[in-house]
Amino acid sequence: MIKLIKKTNINFIAKRHIFFAISGILAVSGIISIVYKGINLGLDFTGGTMVQVQFEKPVDIALIRKAAQSEKIEAVIQSFSGNTMFSIKVKGKQEEVNEIANKILGALKNGIQGNNFTEEKRDFVGPIVGRELTKKAVFAIILSLFGIIVYVAFRFSNPIWGTAGVIALLHDVFVTVGALSITNRELDLVIVAALLTIAGYSINDTIVIFDRMRENMKKFPKMPLGDLINVSVNETLSRTLITNSTVLVAVLILFLSGGVVINNFAFAMLIGSISGTYSTIAIATPLVYQWETRGK
Repeated sequence: MIKLIKKTNINFIAKRHIFFAISGILAVSGIISIVYKGINLGLDFTGGTMVQVQFEKPVDIALIRKAAQSEKIEAVIQSFSGNTMFSIKVKGKQEEVNEIANKILGALKNGIQGNNFTEEKRDFVGPIVGRELTKKAVFAIILSLFGIIVYVAFRFSNPIWGTAGVIALLHDVFVTVGALSITNRELDLVIVAALLTIAGYSINDTIVIFDRMRENMKKFPKMPLGDLINVSVNETLSRTLITNSTVLVAVLILFLSGGVVINNFAFAMLIGSISGTYSTIAIATPLVYQWETRGK
């Protein structure tokens, strides 16, 4: 394996309280934002108004989106029939259907000149993610986290390692949700997919370092735990930076030039990949050390 960094000897364990403080600040910031601003749930969770329009001539979907944005309308737009028919969805209450629909139609009239359109349909669309599905999703997530703890505990013969890995995973997901709340970005099913990707990415990176810790425990059975963790993290640091920087570059390009449709997804992945790299080094292994050396 090509090494980005030839040799490091960083004492990560000695800096664990600084890492915990940084994570605490991020967590508190996220909690404050969620409590006071809330989470901006998307159309998938709230439901809203759907307007279907038919243009006489094909229209670029970017022009539709620009017309909506000019009136500060946050819409989900889909095209049909060779870019002449469009479905425009805006979140809102059922009693607001006519008000929102008229605002959408007004934005299209003002923003798109020389191409007449007719309103084909207006309706209220319910949330894709209902209460029952939400309960099932939460149950599935809790069950999967428990499964991760059991798997890591079995693989490394220590439930504390599994618990530390799950805490690091939850740290990354919560930091990402907090960032979405602070920036007022919508949380929809695409973002849920991003959060699940971040969770898998985070636990995979953590297991790599845990594997190296297990190997070093066999090689150096008398080495103090703090030194062993530092050696293991330093030995895998090159691999971590190479892998994670590759992901980071890809999502950064998507964020900067991927367009408005995937911008929120790219933002979530960007925050999650940075947090995932950080938590593997600064949360998971220091938590193992903190627990194993408690009272000593």
